[in-house]
Amino acid sequence: MKASGIKLIQPTLILLAMSILCTTTSYTYAQEQLNVLFIGNSYTEVNNLPKMTADIAQSRGNNITWSSNTPGGCTFYQHCSNNSMTLIRQGRWDVVVLQEQSQYPSFPQSQVENEVFPYAKRLVDSVYANNPCAEPMFYMTWGRKNGDQGNAPVFPVLGTYEGMDSMLCLRYTYMAESNDASLCPVGRVWHYLRDNNPDIELYQSDESHPSTAGTYAAACAFYTMFFGDDPELIQYTPDGINLIEATAIRQAAKAVVYTRLDKWKRPEPQIAVDTLNMTGANVTLVAHTQHADSIEWRWGDGETETTSCTDSIIEHIYAENSEYTVTTSATRHCLKAEASILINIAVDQDSTAVGIVNILPTTATLVVNPNPTETKPHVIISGESRPLPESDITIIMPDGRAARYDRIDFDLLPAGVYMLRIQTQKGTLSTKLIKK
Repeated sequence: MKASGIKLIQPTLILLAMSILCTTTSYTYAQEQLNVLFIGNSYTEVNNLPKMTADIAQSRGNNITWSSNTPGGCTFYQHCSNNSMTLIRQGRWDVVVLQEQSQYPSFPQSQVENEVFPYAKRLVDSVYANNPCAEPMFYMTWGRKNGDQGNAPVFPVLGTYEGMDSMLCLRYTYMAESNDASLCPVGRVWHYLRDNNPDIELYQSDESHPSTAGTYAAACAFYTMFFGDDPELIQYTPDGINLIEATAIRQAAKAVVYTRLDKWKRPEPQIAVDTLNMTGANVTLVAHTQHADSIEWRWGDGETETTSCTDSIIEHIYAENSEYTVTTSATRHCLKAEASILINIAVDQDSTAVGIVNILPTTATLVVNPNPTETKPHVIISGESRPLPESDITIIMPDGRAARYDRIDFDLLPAGVYMLRIQTQKGTLSTKLIKK
C-alpha cells in the first residue's frame, strides 16, 4: 500500500465470517429495479447489508438488484486494482456504494491525504466515466464502541468513541463534497441511537463490527437514501430484533436521514436566467448556474443551442415579432434543472424594443454584499452602499418564477441561486444572489 511520510498507524484486521478473496455476489428480486453495487469490506459483508436493504425495499414495494465486492479489510487503494473496477466498468449501476476500511479515514490528516483521498477520487471518477447517470454514495461508518485504543497513543483523538466517530464523519463528509457524491450517514444514525436508545446494542463483541441491529440501522439509512422514502413506513424487521428496537431504529433513520436528504444527497444543478440586453429582435440572456456542466437553450421559436456553463451569456435573434418562452436546462450527471423567461418581441417603426424593460444600464452597477449570504444582504449601487429596499425589487426564483421582494420572507427562502432585479432612478439593475 502507498504510505505517507508519517507511518504511524496500522489498521486492525478482525476476521469474522467474511471473504478473503475479492469475490462477487448478487441477489435479484424483480425486473424493474434499482441496480446497486456495494464496494467495501466486512462492515458491508457482515449480516449481509445489501440483502437486508433489498428486503426492506421489497417490504415497501420497491426493488433492488445488487452486487458486491467486500473482501475483509479491503481499502479504497486495494479496490482500485481488484474486481471492483471490473464491476464498475460494467456500466449498468444506478448507485455505487463506497465504504473504506473502518479505521483509515480516522487517521491523521497527512496519512488520509496520501492513503485515502486519492483512491476515493479514483473510484468516483471511474463510476462517472463508466456510468454517467450513476450516483456514487459514500458509506459513512462509525467509531468503535470505546474508540481505537491500539492507535490512541499515536493519535489521541482516537482514544474515545466520540473522537474516532468525529474523525470519520469529517473525512467522509469531505470525500462526498469534494467528489460530487452523496453520503449515507450511517455513523450519524448510530450516534443518534447511542444518545437516545443506549439499550440497543449496535456492536458485536469485538466492539467494532455491527450487530444485527447495527446492520439494520445501516440498511434503513441506505433504503432512505436510495428511494427517498419515509423509513418509519418500513415493514421488514430482521430476526433477532424486537418491535420496540425496530421502531426506534426507523425513527433514528427518519430523524437523521429522511428529514435532511438535501444535506446528504449530492447537489443537484440550479439555474436562474435573466435578460441582459435587447436591441430590436436581438436578445442577450445570462444564465447563472451551480453544480452544472452544460446549459441547453430552447428559444421558443424552434431553435435550440447547448453551451458550457462557462459560456453563460448568449445572444439570439428572432425572425418574427411575437411572445416567446425561453426555457433553459442546466445538467450534470444526468440531473437537470430548468428555468424559463418570457420574451416579448414587439418592435415599432424605429426598431426600438418595447417589450422588455429590464435592460441593464451601462452607467450604473449593482452589487450584493455579502454574496453568498444567509441573511438579508445590502446592495451597492454605483459604489453607494444601502440597505436592500423593501419595494421596487423583484426576486427571480431558480425555476424562473418572479416574486415581489416585499411579499417574501428572505430568511425563509431555500438555499439556491436567485436573480435580484431592482428598479432605480438609473434604470433596472440585475445581479445574481446566492442564498446559503
